[in-house]
Amino acid sequence: MATRLGLGLPQNRQYDLGRDVPDVARTAERIGYDSLWVYERALFPEPAGQGLYDIPGLTWPDSYRGVAEPLVTLTLAAAATERVLLGSSVLVAPLHLPFQLARSLATLDAASGGRVLAGFGTGWSHDEYAATGVRPFEERGQVLDELIDVCRAVWGPDPVVHEGRITRISSAVVGPKPARPIPILLAASGRRAKRRLVDHADGWLPVGTGVEQISAQWAELRELAAERGREEPIRTVLRVNAAHSAEPFHGDGRRPFQGDADQIVEDLVEHAEIGLDEILVDLQSTPRDAQELKDVAAEVFEKARAAGV
Repeated sequence: MATRLGLGLPQNRQYDLGRDVPDVARTAERIGYDSLWVYERALFPEPAGQGLYDIPGLTWPDSYRGVAEPLVTLTLAAAATERVLLGSSVLVAPLHLPFQLARSLATLDAASGGRVLAGFGTGWSHDEYAATGVRPFEERGQVLDELIDVCRAVWGPDPVVHEGRITRISSAVVGPKPARPIPILLAASGRRAKRRLVDHADGWLPVGTGVEQISAQWAELRELAAERGREEPIRTVLRVNAAHSAEPFHGDGRRPFQGDADQIVEDLVEHAEIGLDEILVDLQSTPRDAQELKDVAAEVFEKARAAGV
């Protein structure tokens, strides 16, 4: 069975959101992509203070300037499509009030006919946590735990009851309900995060940093699931942040998914052999406009399918 393929929607500042998001979404569905995805970047520090991924001296990429709000972007895509799934890889969940996020996702799922995949992560930007003010950065894991519980409660049968540190629902009718149980996927790399995933989530959202690393993490996650007695399969969606160029990348130092379409597809083939369910290819950072993004997305999809992905 072929690996499912998803495409990242155009959220970066070179795109016209109202025009390009529906256009790219319709085109991706017509090409044959199985899903459409968004990511979250709430702000861009100026001047830059904290390093990218909290690594001192590592600069934030310019593409992070002015990233469109993810749920608004997904809503535009939902209205323009009929078949593709609509996912987040990832929403920085602790930046959101749990009750409001649960309701927004439920409404989007109901409106789209049951197509939402809720991908959550804890993030790394202290600036974003300071701006949103839900809870301190140090409490991000606890907030994610409660957010998952709130989502399950709000999406479940009425009356909804929840007693937590952030959200308290004594007994209430909360609607609309999602069209079906929304899968929750987590971007988990550390041991504690993997335990949270195994015990409380439906799937895993790794980032494509190389075949060996992903294979080792996937093996560790499966071993942990066996240790903790999990019998349900773990849904897997690999995020690929591609850096496409018209010409092939020559010389040493090529990163995974960097280069022309043929080189990106070579990496897709290697990663598909790991046995993950789906690969999300985010191509939006390098194209100049939506037309170029659509052209590259079509070329990558066609060559990936021809290569057996």
